[in-house]
Amino acid sequence: MKAIQVIGYHEKLQLTEVAEPEPTGPYDVVVRIGGAGVCRTDLHILEGQWAEKSGVTLPYTIGHENAGWVHAVGSAVTNVTEGDKVIVHPLITCGLCRACRSGDDVHCAQSQFPGIDTAGGYAEYLKTSARSVVRIDDSLEPADVAALADAGLTAYHAAAKAARRLRPGDRCVVIGAGGLGHIGIQVLKALTAAELVVVDRNPDAVDLAVTIGADHGVIADGTQIDQVLDLTGGEGAETVIDFVGEGGATKDGLAMLRRAGDYHVVGYGENIDVPTIDVISTEINLIGNLVGSYTDLCELMVLAAQGRVKLHTARYPLEEFQAALDDLDAGRIRGRAILVP
Repeated sequence: MKAIQVIGYHEKLQLTEVAEPEPTGPYDVVVRIGGAGVCRTDLHILEGQWAEKSGVTLPYTIGHENAGWVHAVGSAVTNVTEGDKVIVHPLITCGLCRACRSGDDVHCAQSQFPGIDTAGGYAEYLKTSARSVVRIDDSLEPADVAALADAGLTAYHAAAKAARRLRPGDRCVVIGAGGLGHIGIQVLKALTAAELVVVDRNPDAVDLAVTIGADHGVIADGTQIDQVLDLTGGEGAETVIDFVGEGGATKDGLAMLRRAGDYHVVGYGENIDVPTIDVISTEINLIGNLVGSYTDLCELMVLAAQGRVKLHTARYPLEEFQAALDDLDAGRIRGRAILVP
């Protein structure tokens, strides 16, 4: 089968032929890929940022946002059958450790991460497990929802966590209305009555944010902190969700936060620099957000089937992977790029 592989860090990906995966364990599921999301993490992988953490042996197939159709299953699989339309949770988990048994499978002690530390979905087929596949509604197509498997799931996890504390009348600032942010905005509108203020340096992204539910759009032109403070009565927002995490976004996010507020970090790339005395004296909360759980993905698929969360996508044939990566890196994509075999 065709597969796009990392052959070396700081080198371009390569299209190659590899063996089609087959079920080798009783709970294995092989998915025929209908869409694979192109994520900024894929760029970070090529930069070598994940090399030490993942410990993966090169070459390997990249791609961790996947959806498609069940192609083959192991002997003990009962939750899906061949031909089922599914989205794939990005982790393969054991189901036996303490984290898995408590529903916190994102922190599985023995997880594998296809596309990060084992073969991923920039290919025609992907091998995963029965614990990782979620059947999707007939109204949804794999290429339309593929990026919800990670970008959407990460955005949902952060937004749902924030929504537990947000009350009607509260203000929530969303930094970044791109691939993750535009999903998070829709999730927040579905889960909370808080007033949403979206900040992005790209005017088109701000316009998109307003059309999908943001109450206020702020262009990051150097005056964004003052604009947010004006919108929040000079106090700052109860919650800030930072989908950028680099380029000065963390400094801005903390400056937009009110006393006892929650600052959710989702994007990454720079350090958070805040004096501990400020954390103590204002009682702000710094909250990290990883990808969501299997249950989170099931809930997100309900919102997608209801039409309350929609991905803005640009499709590329699998062979045009380099164009998709280049467009993402250059900021030419509004929403998510999707590779279609």
